[in-house]
Amino acid sequence: MKLLRTALPALFALVTAAPAALAAGAADYPSRPIEMVVPSTAGGGTDVMARLFAETAKKYIAQPIVVSNKPGASGGIAMAEVQRAAPDGYKVGVLISELAIIPHLNMAKVTTADFIPIARLNGDPGLIAVKADSPLQTIDDLLAQARKQPGSLTMGNAGTGTIWHLAAAAVEEKTGVKFNHVPYQGAAPSVMALVGGHVDAITVSPAEIGSFVAAGKVRVLVSMADHRLSAPYDKVPTFKEKGTDLVLGTWRGLGVPLGTPPEVVQVLREAARKTAEDPAFRDALTRANLQPAYMDGVQFQTFMNSQSDYFKKLLGGLHIQK
Repeated sequence: MKLLRTALPALFALVTAAPAALAAGAADYPSRPIEMVVPSTAGGGTDVMARLFAETAKKYIAQPIVVSNKPGASGGIAMAEVQRAAPDGYKVGVLISELAIIPHLNMAKVTTADFIPIARLNGDPGLIAVKADSPLQTIDDLLAQARKQPGSLTMGNAGTGTIWHLAAAAVEEKTGVKFNHVPYQGAAPSVMALVGGHVDAITVSPAEIGSFVAAGKVRVLVSMADHRLSAPYDKVPTFKEKGTDLVLGTWRGLGVPLGTPPEVVQVLREAARKTAEDPAFRDALTRANLQPAYMDGVQFQTFMNSQSDYFKKLLGGLHIQK
């Protein structure tokens, strides 16, 4: 009994001290550098956006943001790492559109409900592009070849289960053609494969091919946007113009593990809002062919959930080989 009387106060002190310690840690957040985990290789649109954000955010947060690239499993490896991380705000994940896709392909257990969203920062439509000297001059040419010889036309993408793999599969479903899908470890490698002549075409976003379009090495045949894009893509028709109801694209934002203290979440959300509104960040995104598309944390959560529902329904009508 004496031992119990001695132990109970100590146990009570330990239990009550834990929230106080957590609150103290949140109060001086951030006191050390923040890691931003990017679910793709260096050089692609997601990586570019993350690095532009980290650079501009220096103005609005007390510690540097260090970018860490961890590609694989269509972004699942990086996002799962963030999901499992200590909820202290020192590991922030770049959440991408694949978060709404890969759970429905049984490629990862991580879902849109596994994070506290900070903000959406960017959104881009899908494109189909070919090498500049390709004999396929229009999207009609490409589809005609795919119909004539099903499976002969090689369509590169950023990896099995990625938004660009799904976009190509959606084209098949909408038009009745059949591609030979060729996955790569990210969008940047798929672009290099196209430029090197290893695939006939790729599905990709404007950001990954902007410099190659400007250099005259890559030609865009069609976009999956609601309406025509600005230069240098203003002469590119949309699928909707061609009579095919297909609108698909990628999005990128930030999230932290569930359980992250509200004070920490608020610091990150405020820094994200100020960064997203900063003309330097917006101009840098535009120059990189990335479209600014800010949503606050609450809006972003609603959007991600709706995207998950959309892709679950879409995947029900597609044949995706994992």
